[in-house]
Amino acid sequence: MNENKKMFMQIVKELRTLIREQHIEPGDKLPSERVLSEQLGVGRSSVREALRSLELLGLIETRHGGGTFLASVHHHQLIEILSSFILQETKSIEDVHATREMHEREAIRIICRSEALRNLPVWESLFIKVELQQELVREDILRECIIASNNRLSLKIWLQLLAYSAQTFKQFVTAQEKKALQMFIKSLQMGYIKEAIIAYEEWIEIIQDGR
Repeated sequence: MNENKKMFMQIVKELRTLIREQHIEPGDKLPSERVLSEQLGVGRSSVREALRSLELLGLIETRHGGGTFLASVHHHQLIEILSSFILQETKSIEDVHATREMHEREAIRIICRSEALRNLPVWESLFIKVELQQELVREDILRECIIASNNRLSLKIWLQLLAYSAQTFKQFVTAQEKKALQMFIKSLQMGYIKEAIIAYEEWIEIIQDGR
């Protein structure tokens, strides 16, 4: 596990401990970035990044000029379940990747079943970038799929799961990925669910083999 992941997990665990031990209720204010930084012995920038990730998940909310607060009880209970799973250090990180891929496959199915989503201009734009081998970040392709599926909760969960993929999906698409990606995008546009998922899985396998 790299240092960024360790840092993130350390900060989240500290926040959960504070919430439990200090009986912080939904709507209550959390310690400032400075206080958390001092307690954890880490830089404020690391604390800030962890808080941003937790806000995406809905565990906390930031009020302009007012600080950071524990979100509503419904959000808290949901994220507590998700965090309990993700933050089990003995749990294989492969389970996190598999869960992320479940969201991606479902997004592919949703897009393929909708004519309006299949015809979004973004797919042709992505195809051209792949064809011309222009600079294209891997995670941008997946993010467009999740966004197109129009499920905000799935997007929030996916963003956090993606954080556990380290730098793998922040890298540019390589020439080795071109054929699988072209097949994936075209199958998506045609609404061929089976073919789109097969091409997606081939693409992911190529990425994993290159790590």
